[in-house]
Amino acid sequence: MNFPEELKYTKDHEWIKIDGDVAIVGITDYAQSELGDIVYVEVETEGEELDREEVFGTIEAVKTVSDLFMPVSGEVIEFNESLEDDPETVNNDPYNDGWIIKIKMSDTSELDDLLSASDYKEEVNA
Repeated sequence: MNFPEELKYTKDHEWIKIDGDVAIVGITDYAQSELGDIVYVEVETEGEELDREEVFGTIEAVKTVSDLFMPVSGEVIEFNESLEDDPETVNNDPYNDGWIIKIKMSDTSELDDLLSASDYKEEVNA
């Protein structure tokens, strides 16, 4: 499993990378491996302001559909449209080309509630 140190994590298996007041969000390597082959990613919240832990979309694998949760509050400003044609990118490269959304954060203090790489690793290995 890969747990990049520069990212923050949620207990719901999303990762977040901060770039100024924008957050890039995807699912973790652990999450994609648990889901299996991803066949569809749906995000219909682009342009919407959502609170932390609200559902921003869904991810569908061969065996299941899972909700995707906001790691921090903010406006969903971009969806990775390449996932419409190539959802398996989330399996192949979850931390780079497999990102799912970008958020314009409204409360950066919420970042303090997220997990570090080592804390997340403990969480999934518990």
